[in-house]
Amino acid sequence: MIVEDGIVAGNVYDKYNTKNPIAAFLMKRFLANVEELVRMTQAREVHEVGCGEGQLSIFLCKEGRRIRGSDFSSHVIEKARTSAREKKCDIEFKVSSIEDLQPERDAAPLIICCEVLEHLPDPEEALRKLVMLAKPYLLVSVPREPIWRCLNMVRGKYLSDFGNTPGHLQHWSSQSFLNFLSTQTKVLTFRKPLPWTMALCQAPCPI
Repeated sequence: MIVEDGIVAGNVYDKYNTKNPIAAFLMKRFLANVEELVRMTQAREVHEVGCGEGQLSIFLCKEGRRIRGSDFSSHVIEKARTSAREKKCDIEFKVSSIEDLQPERDAAPLIICCEVLEHLPDPEEALRKLVMLAKPYLLVSVPREPIWRCLNMVRGKYLSDFGNTPGHLQHWSSQSFLNFLSTQTKVLTFRKPLPWTMALCQAPCPI
């Protein structure tokens, strides 16, 4: 587990490359839902904010899209660059926190931010920045609580913390997450691939 500036960086559990057949099935459904929502936007250019080790960016690149990725952790960005080279994917990765991203250089027709907001002490401010970057679409996902923690406990993980994955500071049910997103975006549609909540949103037009 990598911790930088008090925040867990990257994936605590390598769900993208898991050999567990149940976890692999869940990830297949997760990626299928991501692909479905991305197709709805018809966006060919994507910026993944909080890209971690770059596995989702690589998946989208192989689907024929122009991808950029950013993450606050220099360690995971280096892993992402290595993985992209190995997979022969031309992806621009850079080290940057959400707070340091700027619309004039970092905006994209589709902003993706998956498995990030639950790690942040101020998700409202992070969402505000994501909305500024989205021109106009934003796709976000978070663990669906309390199902996420229940499944962790079923597999015997993090029992002393009632199944809470290390670094998860925010805990949303599907409805509470959609309510949270609705404070700053227009939620176009959502999906609930177990054990996540995923939403495609549209940034409001500037007045």
